[in-house]
Amino acid sequence: MTISWPRPAVIAHRGASAHAPENTLAAFELAVAQGADAIEFDVKLTRDGHVVVLHDQTVDRTTDGRGDLREFPLEALRQLDAGARFADRFRGERIPTLEEVFEAVGRRILINIELTNYATPLDGLVPAVAALVKKFGLEERVLFSSFYPHNLRRAKRLLPQVPCGLLTWAGWMGWWGRTRGWRSRLYEALHPNVRDVEAGLVERVRAGGRRVHVWTVNAEADLERMLAAGVDGVFTDDPPLALRLLRRDR
Repeated sequence: MTISWPRPAVIAHRGASAHAPENTLAAFELAVAQGADAIEFDVKLTRDGHVVVLHDQTVDRTTDGRGDLREFPLEALRQLDAGARFADRFRGERIPTLEEVFEAVGRRILINIELTNYATPLDGLVPAVAALVKKFGLEERVLFSSFYPHNLRRAKRLLPQVPCGLLTWAGWMGWWGRTRGWRSRLYEALHPNVRDVEAGLVERVRAGGRRVHVWTVNAEADLERMLAAGVDGVFTDDPPLALRLLRRDR
């Protein structure tokens, strides 16, 4: 299986999160308007089993609420403001459900879904996400990623046609994934940290038939270095900057 995404792909990290509150519909709509090739976001389960888009295990940093996501049923979560902390003009933005994201932009932009049930690895997140991808018919527009190989193994069993990218930690914690882990038949891509990427790594991974998508690349010097190394995609909070360097800005 190959990933039929542009090369190099500009992937809006948590949406256009330098310009709008991360992991909100506003950030995803803005990424589409800015011309990003794809969006990336994080999914977790609420207490009552709904798939929502949130990076942290708690709602403290990005909303006006406090507490562990696992304590919230969807109805209570929907009362939180996920935009005002970023800027007053985004007041009223909510934590979206995965269904809402698919309905809003699923047919308008490619999607990288990070399976982030890192605190609850045995929950029902993966089958719930897979069911929604199938319901919306987005198998050819989605890529799954995770730091946990077993998440990707479960996803591959449920939706074998959807490609998977192995996320690796920066530094020594990601050494195994960058040297051997990516070679598994489970993966179509390696997603290393920007600090660990050089041309030799890109050449080895691409020679093995996989793509290299790098997180998170925001500084202009790092973007230029990644493009020179020949990476297949960059996760960035600032899609317009990456598009300008690629001379694809609007």
